[in-house]
Amino acid sequence: MSKIAFVFPGQGSQAVGMGKELAEKHSEIMDYFLKADKTLNTQLSKLIFEGPKEELTLTVNTQPALLTTSIAILDFFRKSGIKADYVAGHSLGEYTALVAAGVLSFEEGVYAVRKRGEFMENAVPNGEGSMAAVLGLDRERLSAVTKEVSESGFPAALANLNCPGQIVISGSRKGVELAGGKAKEAGAKRVLPLEVSGPFHSPLMRPAADKLREVLDRTEMQDAKIPVIANVTAEPISSSSEIKDKLIEQLYSPVLWEDSVQKMIALGVDTFIEIGPGKVLSGLIKKIDKTVKTYSVSDEESALAAADALKEEKL
Repeated sequence: MSKIAFVFPGQGSQAVGMGKELAEKHSEIMDYFLKADKTLNTQLSKLIFEGPKEELTLTVNTQPALLTTSIAILDFFRKSGIKADYVAGHSLGEYTALVAAGVLSFEEGVYAVRKRGEFMENAVPNGEGSMAAVLGLDRERLSAVTKEVSESGFPAALANLNCPGQIVISGSRKGVELAGGKAKEAGAKRVLPLEVSGPFHSPLMRPAADKLREVLDRTEMQDAKIPVIANVTAEPISSSSEIKDKLIEQLYSPVLWEDSVQKMIALGVDTFIEIGPGKVLSGLIKKIDKTVKTYSVSDEESALAAADALKEEKL
């Protein structure tokens, strides 16, 4: 029997004005943005709707902004009656998935990712860490490259295993630079430096993970009502204590996105609905398996179109 997964985007999918039209038309959707403002004691909604882009792109703002927008869109989409059998999110998006699965309340989720963003930005001095996307090299060869560079004294690691032929590496500026050069020598087609404020999902994030544990220890978490596919294991989890441990690990471990999608397909998922701004995850999922159906739900029009198409399939 076919199954549905809701997936939620991470950093890089944000855009000024996301969710604005939906919020202006539906007061219950606007309530999410107002609740985020109140929880964080800041005008996050104004930043989301009006920018400036440079400020919205700061990790500390992007994370609560994306979670807020994605959950607001999810609330609207759920009115269609479409339910998920599994949820997953890419990095930050895992927190959105946890709110969707009832593990975290919306307010707890917004607060947790604001603190997560702060800790990530402060873990490594600005300019000392970096990330780069490596295209056209398999994970085994790239893993060998980062291991060799790290052993020479310059930290580098696999950070996001996104889809076949697209892996992000992370670490010290020099480590990522050296690993990028060696990756090209090993056959990579391209190495693209990413505009990020730190070496996310690398061992250099361990100081941030220690601080995040303190926040999550004070956060009320429930067992998941819908199984969540964890970034660090690509396996379904539901226990709140296990989820907490995996969230802490996630800060300094690679995001196994390709493996997570493959796992959901193995569990019977044939329809993926990306909920939130952009179409990044839909694109990656199609590169992982062309046979599955994907929908991107980012506003009222796309939400209604996806719901209609899914209901049509069931008739």
